[in-house]
Amino acid sequence: MRLSRIGFAAALTILTVGRARAADDARIDSLMAQMTLEEKVGQLNQLAAGFLPGPILGNETGEALVKQGLVGSVLSPESYYQTQLYQKEAVEDSRLHIPLLFGLDVIHGYRTIFPIPLGLSCSWDMDVIEQTARFAAREASAQGVRWTFSPMVDIARDPRWGRITEGAGEDPYLGSAIARAYVRGYQGSRLDDPTSILACAKHFVGYGAVEGGREYNTTEISERTLRGIYLPPFKAAVDQGCATVMSAFNLLDEVPASANPFTLDGILKGEWRFPGFVVSDWTAVRELEQHGIADDDATAARKSFLAGVDMDMESAIFLPQLPALVRSGAVPQARVDEAVRRILRAKAALGLFDHPYTAEPSGPAGLTPEGRALARRAAAESLVLLENRPVGTDTLLPLAAAAGKKIALIGPLADSPRDMLGSWPCAGDPHDVVTLRQALTERAQAAGMRLTYAPGSGVGSAADNGYGEAIDAAENADVAIVALGEASSATGEASSRSTLDLPGSQQALLQGVVNTGVPVVLVIFSGRPLALPWAAENVNAMLWAWFPGVEAGHAVADALFGDVNPAGRLTVSVPRSVGQVPIYYDAFNTGRPRSDVLSMGTRTQDAHYVTGYIDLPDTPLYPFGYGLGYTRFGYSAVSVDAAALSARALNDGSARFHVAADVTNQGSREGTEIVQLYIRQRGTSVARPDRELKGFRRITLRPGETRRVDFTLGRDELAFWNIDMKDVVEPGQLFIWVTANSAVGVPARVAITP
Repeated sequence: MRLSRIGFAAALTILTVGRARAADDARIDSLMAQMTLEEKVGQLNQLAAGFLPGPILGNETGEALVKQGLVGSVLSPESYYQTQLYQKEAVEDSRLHIPLLFGLDVIHGYRTIFPIPLGLSCSWDMDVIEQTARFAAREASAQGVRWTFSPMVDIARDPRWGRITEGAGEDPYLGSAIARAYVRGYQGSRLDDPTSILACAKHFVGYGAVEGGREYNTTEISERTLRGIYLPPFKAAVDQGCATVMSAFNLLDEVPASANPFTLDGILKGEWRFPGFVVSDWTAVRELEQHGIADDDATAARKSFLAGVDMDMESAIFLPQLPALVRSGAVPQARVDEAVRRILRAKAALGLFDHPYTAEPSGPAGLTPEGRALARRAAAESLVLLENRPVGTDTLLPLAAAAGKKIALIGPLADSPRDMLGSWPCAGDPHDVVTLRQALTERAQAAGMRLTYAPGSGVGSAADNGYGEAIDAAENADVAIVALGEASSATGEASSRSTLDLPGSQQALLQGVVNTGVPVVLVIFSGRPLALPWAAENVNAMLWAWFPGVEAGHAVADALFGDVNPAGRLTVSVPRSVGQVPIYYDAFNTGRPRSDVLSMGTRTQDAHYVTGYIDLPDTPLYPFGYGLGYTRFGYSAVSVDAAALSARALNDGSARFHVAADVTNQGSREGTEIVQLYIRQRGTSVARPDRELKGFRRITLRPGETRRVDFTLGRDELAFWNIDMKDVVEPGQLFIWVTANSAVGVPARVAITP
């Protein structure tokens, strides 16, 4: 009966994997029986490769500790030869020959650098995200790196926070889908495939909600919000089989996340039955002393370890402190054994016991045509077209590549290869980058166009050196392409900002170019949303490019000239002003809502006494899910195959219903649309957001083509944490949108009965 359901091949795979796990467990049992307490704790000790030659503990060097079997993992190896050297010392010189696990921040590529994760999330393309992760895994594993500290799945709703660049934006549903795609890409179909690497979901948990957008800061999150918003992407990663999780720096409910038993031991390892291991963030264990919950290293080690941290990243506290804590009875021996088993199982799953070394890379160094093609596709899909106004009888974009056309390329980011790589570029090389200037020069030469380049200003400098040259170039051009934004160093870890304006003198440069009267295309390179209301009102076209990676210039040029029809959609709301922050689409209504969210209610308050600002609309400049292209799409009314459903049937999984809408390409070009499904629930025990994303489809339509787009909704989409902190579907009214973004559309209505 079993074989008839799953098929012989699947059954054989299950049997083979089961035998492999049994063999691994037998090997681990044998090792555990031989290990001293110090050797066990050594497996929980992670040191940075750059520090290994120097003193680590007293007069002991890291290399000496490796040879004694007192290091379990090494992070940030600098080369293939370094990974193999340290692996040789661990496998051949230590008593029990246990291999090392090498980890590295492979965030958006190893040598082939793809768009930053925030940019890549705007593709809404799980296939391309998975492919970039798989490619990065292949490149990293070829150097002996078998573990990446990615994906970052923190929900982030404050663009002042520099690490918003590493995540998938503000929405837990989309963030969960992207988390699964990264895990599939990194880990492949089998971990013992030599091209697979362990994924690490980080930072557990709530790190994206730091107060003031300030790095390493405090978070204050209710349990309902924690479970409904910040935990789902982690749960998705764990369910996908993510092998490791990283604990965070921040306080959560006044308890440091790296010593929080409620989240680590209770939810992650208890409720979710996570079988992998938890690594702290860099020195987060030692930082418990700065947080004030530990007066010494021994207390920091005990609190973090008993809370659920299995591996100490770079604090070097577990190794000297845990053995004494175990012998005193403060830490149970069984807890150490459990943590060691988790780590040894991960090494066994990777096949490191049988194949600890990596074959020396062969062939020429550098990027491959395959990698460049994927990088170009990924970058093109990440671009978000935000404005495209008419110039004459047609929109400014796409540009025509006509002989004799005069193009002025202006801005400090038009020819800045290092900035195109974004933060955490791993082994990326700026010499690999194709800048916008290079790509446009190629096109100009091929088509007989005239390209003039003038930086006009620095990225962050207030000086206006070159301003006059830039204005002259614009005045003598048919179109100006202005490349502005942030330096890559202004985003990422420890790069929070208090403002979201264009840095330095860039705003003055932009206004000067616009004042010449030449049509202007603004290309924004950044790692976060910026507040650009003047630009939104005054430029003819605006393309958000994020930091696109090694194929930055080609991808942007492809979009500007229409070889690619932009299809990226925002995964973060873009504010009008930093004063609106935090701003996100799935906010809650108030008792005095603004009129534009009252499609389901009646206005009762005087127009002045409603939520909002007196000096600014409280809506974003551009909403979540928004983006334009070179065609337009029409949506039919939403159809639902049931007027009412039972909450009881939905909760027990016996009921689901179908939602559909017809989407038509009403323009003259083929285009890709991100069809988005949102819901709102009313009449429930706790308030629910104005809208929640619960489905999306990426479809490509020919001119005039219509396609019916179907969604299925059930318990997974409709359940929430109710007033009794139970994850259930409740009776009430359900409103459903199938639409182009979070701010438009007309809903259908369904009754959820008891």
